[in-house]
Amino acid sequence: MSLLSQMLPPEGLHVLISAGASGIGAALAEAFIEAGAKVHICDVNEQAIGEFIAKNPSVVATHADVSDAAAIAQVFAEQQRIGGLDVLVNNAGIAGPTAGIDAIDDTDWQATIDINLSAQYRFAHHAVPMLKASAHGQMLCMSSVAGRLGYAWRTPYAATKWGVVGLMKSLAAELGPDDVRVNALLPGIVEGPRMNGVIRDRAKQAGVPEEQMTAEYLNKISLRRMVTANDVAAMALFLCSPAARNITGQAISIDGNVEYL
Repeated sequence: MSLLSQMLPPEGLHVLISAGASGIGAALAEAFIEAGAKVHICDVNEQAIGEFIAKNPSVVATHADVSDAAAIAQVFAEQQRIGGLDVLVNNAGIAGPTAGIDAIDDTDWQATIDINLSAQYRFAHHAVPMLKASAHGQMLCMSSVAGRLGYAWRTPYAATKWGVVGLMKSLAAELGPDDVRVNALLPGIVEGPRMNGVIRDRAKQAGVPEEQMTAEYLNKISLRRMVTANDVAAMALFLCSPAARNITGQAISIDGNVEYL
């Protein structure tokens, strides 16, 4: 096998992606489909699922709210029916509130914890026996550049993303003897509607125009540009390739080097 051919995942992997119908999740799903994987997505947005299936008819999709433990169990019942699991992409997450800690209420805090962190635990809980049975078992946990930096006014989000890195590091050590690899992806400032909303909320909170807030975000990045969902997907494909067989327990930034938040 040539070195170049080792840099793509083997064909036929069974891949499960949470929140896979839009945004980064959709880019991940389409990248794995293109690489010959058998992809199962779940998502809370039924319209987004329908639109994704229309473009990608080979995908299996399950409607699920990842804050609901019973819904996650149903996702894995479907995965068992499909036939095994090689790669779990623990992708689901929300932006959470933009406010000072004294202005955040318990409901918003708990929703961020439930979706960004507790759901990753629950997906891992169900996935690990299946990954151990795979010859290619691995887990990709979606964190964020906020999982390596402090993030004023976004404390619930940052706390969960640091938590994801801790979960990943622990699972990499726990599952390494079973040859299951676990890594975290830390996207930076990603182009798209979600980041537009974050910038809009932050601009409103700071009392400045959105254009000024966008420029402030770009000035925090060494390369002075946002990344794309496809940049994140490309890293995911590499991590699932034979060339990455000794990469585990790593928090990998795809961010143009965000210097501070």
